[in-house]
Amino acid sequence: MTSPLDAFGVQARPLRLAVSLLAHGWQEFDELVRATAEPRRGVEDLLAAFGDDLEREGTAVRLRPDAVPRYRELAGEAAQPGDLLATMTAAIADVPPPLAALDHVQATPETVVARARWLDEQYDLRRTRLTFVGDHDLTSLAVHALRPEARLTVVDVDDRILEYLDRRSERSIRTVHADLRFGLPLAVAGKADVVFSDPPYTPEGMGLFAARGIECLADPPEGRLVLAYGYSPRHPALGHQVQRALLSLGLAFEAIVPAFHRYAGAQAIGSAADLYVCQPTARARKKGKGKQQGIYTHGPQSVEARGTSAALLDALVALAGDTGHDVTVRDADWTKPATVPESTAVAVDLTAAPGPWLARVLLAVNAGRVALLVPNAHPDLGDQRSQQALMDLVAPKYRLRLLRSTPDNKHAVVVADAVPGNTNAAVHAVWTRAHGRVGNLWPQAPADIADLRLIDLPRHRIAEIRAALG
Repeated sequence: MTSPLDAFGVQARPLRLAVSLLAHGWQEFDELVRATAEPRRGVEDLLAAFGDDLEREGTAVRLRPDAVPRYRELAGEAAQPGDLLATMTAAIADVPPPLAALDHVQATPETVVARARWLDEQYDLRRTRLTFVGDHDLTSLAVHALRPEARLTVVDVDDRILEYLDRRSERSIRTVHADLRFGLPLAVAGKADVVFSDPPYTPEGMGLFAARGIECLADPPEGRLVLAYGYSPRHPALGHQVQRALLSLGLAFEAIVPAFHRYAGAQAIGSAADLYVCQPTARARKKGKGKQQGIYTHGPQSVEARGTSAALLDALVALAGDTGHDVTVRDADWTKPATVPESTAVAVDLTAAPGPWLARVLLAVNAGRVALLVPNAHPDLGDQRSQQALMDLVAPKYRLRLLRSTPDNKHAVVVADAVPGNTNAAVHAVWTRAHGRVGNLWPQAPADIADLRLIDLPRHRIAEIRAALG
C-alpha cells in the first residue's frame, strides 16, 4: 500500500503520531497541530493524502473505522529485541580498544541504546537510509537490533571497527572505509536521508565530519545531520568556535539536547556531550568541501602536530632512489590513481598515518618502486604476524622490505619493489586498478561491494578478494 507518509521524507515521525490519533477517533485540527508540533501546512497535506479514508465533521477529523486496520502499521513501534541494553553492553565490552590518536572515547551502553531509540522515534527508519560517519561507539549495531529492516551504512577510517561491525551484524550493515580528509567514496555520496556522527571535538574535526555528512545526504535540505558535541562550560569560546564552523557550512540548528550523550572518559567536558540536530540549507552542499588537515586533539594528526623534518624526508628520498631511480615525492592521498614511469620511484611521507594509509597507498600507487616513511610503531610493523599479513596483502603487486629504525629509532621505511604481472594475472589486474569499481574488475564480486573501489573496502574484505582470486 502506498503510504500517505511517503511524501514527508525523514520527518515522518510526528505524522505517525497523527495517524495514531486519527485511528483512535475524532480529533480537532488545532489539537493535531499542537500534538505533532507540525506546521499547519504539513498537517493539511497529511489529511489530504488520506483521501476518502478521512472523515470530517466541522473542524474535527478521523480515519473511517473500516480503514483503520490499513493504517495501524504506519503508527507501529519497533519490535523490541530481548534486552537491548544487555546486548549492547556485551558488544561494547568486546569492541576493539579506543585509539587516542583518533579521539576515541567510548559512549556508555545506555547512551548507545538511547541514541538508537531516539533515532527511531524521530525518523521512520523503515524507510530512512541512515549513514554513520564513524562508529566506534557501535550505535549502528543498536539501531540494527531495534530495526533489523533499516538500511544502514558505516563509513570509518578504523578497519578494526569495520571488521567488528561486519562480524556482529552478519554483514547486514554496509561498511565502507574512508579517511574523510581525503574525501568521501562516491558509492556513499548522496545516498543517505539522515547522517549520525560523533566527530573529534575540535572545530576542524567537527567542520570536516559535518561537511562530509552533508555530502552523504541525497537531498541536503530535506535530510538531517545528527551530531554529538561537548565542551566545558569553562570554555564557552570553544563551543562558539565549533558552532560557528557548523553555521558556516550552511547548517541550521533544529535542536540542541543538553548532555544527551555520556562517556566512559572525557572528564574534561564532564563525560557528556550534547545532541545537535542540524538541517542543511539549500547552500549547504556547496559548502560541504573539506580538506586534509589536523583534526584531532592527540597524536601526529592533531591540530598542533608539527610536520616531518627535512632531514627525514631527504633520507626517505635517498632510499627511494638508491638504485638509480628518479624520485617523485607524493602526499598520502590514495583516493586518486598514481602511476609513474617505470624508471621513477615514489616517496611518500606517512608519519601521520593512523594505520590504514600504508596498505592503501601501496594499492593506489603504480610504480617500479615505492618508499614510505612510517612510525616505527606502525601497526603493520608491530610483530611478525602483522608484517606477514601486509606482505601477503600486497604480494600480487609489490615485494616489501621493512627497514625498522630507519632513518632514526622512531621511524621505519617500507620499500616496495614491483613484481611481474605474470605471476598471477587475475589478482594483479585488480590490484593495479584499485580505483576501479570492484564489480567491473571482478564479475564474481559480492553485490554489497560491487560498486565500491578496492581502496574503499574494509581491509578484511580486500584480503577476502585476495584469497578468492588466488
